[in-house]
Amino acid sequence: MKSSKYYSQHSNAFDIAYLHNLRGAILSCPYLTINNLNRDFIGTKGFSVVFKRSKIEKVEQKFSFFKPYLDLALLSNCNAFYLNPLLLQSGSRVEPHIDRSLRSYCKTVEPPLVVSVLYVQLPPNLEGGELVLCRHKQQVGQIKPEVNTLLYFQGDLTHSVNMVKTTGTRLSLVCEQYNLSESELQDIPEFTIESRAVKAKRR
Repeated sequence: MKSSKYYSQHSNAFDIAYLHNLRGAILSCPYLTINNLNRDFIGTKGFSVVFKRSKIEKVEQKFSFFKPYLDLALLSNCNAFYLNPLLLQSGSRVEPHIDRSLRSYCKTVEPPLVVSVLYVQLPPNLEGGELVLCRHKQQVGQIKPEVNTLLYFQGDLTHSVNMVKTTGTRLSLVCEQYNLSESELQDIPEFTIESRAVKAKRR
């Protein structure tokens, strides 16, 4: 395990067979399309699952391939989650931002307690695609992704992903983990899926 004050990395987090199954399931998922996240996510694909701790089983029923990740990655002191596969390819990047994805449901929500990231697939000889972590405009980490590494970083850090310069797929599974008050929790959906594919189907 590699760690600092602001993040920790856990290598060989899962069985390789699970990682292959997870990759295949995400890439074939009908919800995976041009990202529903904000304009900071340039040239990326993904979808998001919002849920409370009470609905983890429902998430696992709908997306059985997430279960081992959720079993390992979710912190016991968090009660609301924003889970999203994130796919970057050549030319994709993520601009600096602080995660507050649940703000669309509750305006008073602070950043997550922690963000967990599993690197599922990377291009061979990846150039670019590093995760850059900053606190008060000072860089506190630059992490080169490694397949099957589970990373945790403080949820209040500004972070970005450098442009991917190689062909291939940089696929990660990200979860913002929140510890909300009872009143904030009331505004968060029990379980919902955010995807441009869902909107397209409703038209």
